[in-house]
Amino acid sequence: MQATTLPDGPIAEKTPADLHHAVWALLESVKDPEIPVVSLREMGILRAVRDVGAGGLEVVITPTYSGCPAMSQMHDDVADALSDAGIPARVVLQLAPAWSTDWMTPEANAKLRAYGIAPPSAVRCGSAVDAVVQFATRKGVGGVADVVACPRCGSENTTETSHFGSTACKALYRCLACMEPFDYFKPY
Repeated sequence: MQATTLPDGPIAEKTPADLHHAVWALLESVKDPEIPVVSLREMGILRAVRDVGAGGLEVVITPTYSGCPAMSQMHDDVADALSDAGIPARVVLQLAPAWSTDWMTPEANAKLRAYGIAPPSAVRCGSAVDAVVQFATRKGVGGVADVVACPRCGSENTTETSHFGSTACKALYRCLACMEPFDYFKPY
């Protein structure tokens, strides 16, 4: 029987801490099925790798919102990556705490922008002023709209054309400078 190997060596030779690190490294290759330039880790969807006894692991994932239609695909992609590497693990969906754009890495934001999707605004969930700012900055709620820079030309002269873009977690915007439409990943 051939030993199963991870990117940096055989699985049987790993300490628990090394195995966790290797699993995180392995799962770095699992991309978001709706935005294939970012990994599930960069998006903050991969939450934890936990020991569950008898050498097994549990990988925790949290959807960007509870009705995300891509969640079953994400679950299967993580499970397949683990299975292909010979890692005894199960994938667990965890809804609480709810996912937040605060969990996205700076790399995810940069990759979204390069892909043509405006990343979430600077004021994000969990900040001290979040509730007030998010309430006051939504269109139609007595304040000004979020300042959303065009990911193509950088202009802040943009307008929301639909609160829902290609997916429910994004809004559709149009740049009034270059006239290009683009998605904006809404802050949560």
